[in-house]
Amino acid sequence: MIKAKKSLGQNFLVDQKIIDTIVNIVKIKDESILEIGPGTGNLTVDILKKKPKKMIVIEKDNQLAQLLNKNLGTKIKIINDDVLKIDENKIENSSLTVFGNLPYNISTEILCKWILNIKNNNYWFNHLILMFQKEVANRIISDFNTKDYGRLSILANWRLNIKKICDVKPHSFFPRPKVDSSILLLEPKLEFFPIKNAKNLEKLTRTFFMHRRKMLKKPYNQLFNGNLKVADKLKINLNMRPQNLDFETYYKLTGEYENLRG
Repeated sequence: MIKAKKSLGQNFLVDQKIIDTIVNIVKIKDESILEIGPGTGNLTVDILKKKPKKMIVIEKDNQLAQLLNKNLGTKIKIINDDVLKIDENKIENSSLTVFGNLPYNISTEILCKWILNIKNNNYWFNHLILMFQKEVANRIISDFNTKDYGRLSILANWRLNIKKICDVKPHSFFPRPKVDSSILLLEPKLEFFPIKNAKNLEKLTRTFFMHRRKMLKKPYNQLFNGNLKVADKLKINLNMRPQNLDFETYYKLTGEYENLRG
């Protein structure tokens, strides 16, 4: 019997109703599919029933990779590796529809890596159907002037259109996690604010949200060396707090930050 490994954040999805919901979110037939962390293959089997053109799975756990190979090896390509160490742009030549019950402990790291590595308009995926801890999902979909708004929502909404599908209760998994989960559908944005280097957006938002309850003045001065021209140009009140600035203002601030640095 396969035991879930706490160190890998494993919670296997066992609820057939939720599996049915997931495989009906987007078209699977004749598409190239990537599944992250398939575990024991419960979702994998139902995706295969929809007749994808190709199915690739990334499974870090050696024992689970062997099990998948034994049960489904002729129908899927198995990459037995850490998703964080893989260059997702080189997995497949065609765009992928991605499914993933992401390990809670690295879910934000995975999403941020994928966004930061998007090359211009060359998206390596056409849909991301991902399961997050509900608290993390709320941060991804939050809007400005809310308590959950922050770096993750700003980064995700820069390049992605995001829709919440549903919440998932702990009893849908084995072993049961202690928290609720949420399924999100994330799709490429074709129109977005041009930023030369995505890491500048990451740096800027990290600086502003390091002390989210403090006023904007200190982090702004830190980034712009006390030059108030940008704040005046963008009509930013530096007595406000980081969560009071909308998405577009952060993207414009990043653009100005890049311009000042050539």
